[in-house]
Amino acid sequence: MKKVFAREELCVNCRLCEVYCKTAHSKSKDVLKANKYEEPAPISRVTVYGDRDGSVAVNCRHCDDPACVKACITGAMHKDAKTGIVSVDEDKCIGCMTCLAVCPIGCIKTGTYAVKCDLCQGEDIPACVKNCPNRALVYLEVGGAE
Repeated sequence: MKKVFAREELCVNCRLCEVYCKTAHSKSKDVLKANKYEEPAPISRVTVYGDRDGSVAVNCRHCDDPACVKACITGAMHKDAKTGIVSVDEDKCIGCMTCLAVCPIGCIKTGTYAVKCDLCQGEDIPACVKNCPNRALVYLEVGGAE
């Protein structure tokens, strides 16, 4: 399975990963409309922590044994056995945020339902990686899916 990894030493805190993640998960898929005018506003699935001197982008690790999936009371949070991707079924999620409470990375966000990185399913490269100007984010193969 491929995962997104951050190279902290190359991150300059430009937050373009956040901008393009929001755009990729927006209705319009237009960077200006998505980030300025859409209602409800799309939510970035990646978050940059730090400042220009030291920062890093954090997103879902798609854990081998995800605590969020175990904690989900509705079965909305699930792991695809074939791809290894941990996803949220928005139709099943009731917004209790139990998954947020148990995530060891702290990468699940709140909204009407839980929001987390889905590796931009259907795309060859996640938007955050594709649009990182310093290549601080990389998309690499790691082991096999369970």
